[in-house]
Amino acid sequence: MHTIVLLKQILDWELPAAKFRVDPATNRPAEGLAPTLLGPFEQNALELALKLRDAGAVTKLTALLAGPADGVDALRKALAVRADEAVHVPCEPAIVDPAQTAALLAAALGRLDPAPELVLAGRQAGDWDHGQVGYLVAERLGWPAVGLVWEAEPRDGRLVVRRSGAGADEELAVRPPAVLTVTSHPTLQLRMGSVMDRMAANKKPIVELTPDELGLGADSLAGERRIELARVSVPEVHRECELVEGENATDVAARLLARLEELKLLGSSS
Repeated sequence: MHTIVLLKQILDWELPAAKFRVDPATNRPAEGLAPTLLGPFEQNALELALKLRDAGAVTKLTALLAGPADGVDALRKALAVRADEAVHVPCEPAIVDPAQTAALLAAALGRLDPAPELVLAGRQAGDWDHGQVGYLVAERLGWPAVGLVWEAEPRDGRLVVRRSGAGADEELAVRPPAVLTVTSHPTLQLRMGSVMDRMAANKKPIVELTPDELGLGADSLAGERRIELARVSVPEVHRECELVEGENATDVAARLLARLEELKLLGSSS
């Protein structure tokens, strides 16, 4: 079963909020804030694909990414854990619309050989948090989709998947072709590639499919847009601190109560 993992390279999610800045000219994070990394949910999806290959369900594993040039680093990481192939669809970083991303990915999937039977994606991207791309790809392919999956195993020609449901875990049987979006779970920590594998990954070729080659040039891709991004800004948070002092604990409590009443922060009592 040819399995595809959809990847995305994002700004380091451990960047302190106090250091985060938006460039008003581009509506994107300012340059040089932090390195970009393979997203956490994409790492979960990649590990689940590797587990399926360990179980003998995957005959070929391909990493696919639509994004700017730094996305090649995420593809190299996939190759370092022994993905068989890496495919890059280069596009401008300004493309944040999930429908456009899904259009590029679905078109690229149609060019892969052999034809894919299973697509794994992170439950959502760790930057914009849309949580839509996997399902939009499934819609374009006409495949069923199962969300919030954290385990999958082959059984009698189907995949038995476990997913996080509303207040309980659910177990479903899915017959490929299908799309699974993968959530975080302690069992899905991405394994480390060996030193030799990482060195080999840096030498492996990465297949490039441009939007023009996929029939999605600038005009066609613009027609796929469903979201117009007007402005991105960091919320301004104002905090005030007031110290209530007194001669002793009883005095402090009395003054605190009086201050809360003055500020009308206490509910009326009957």
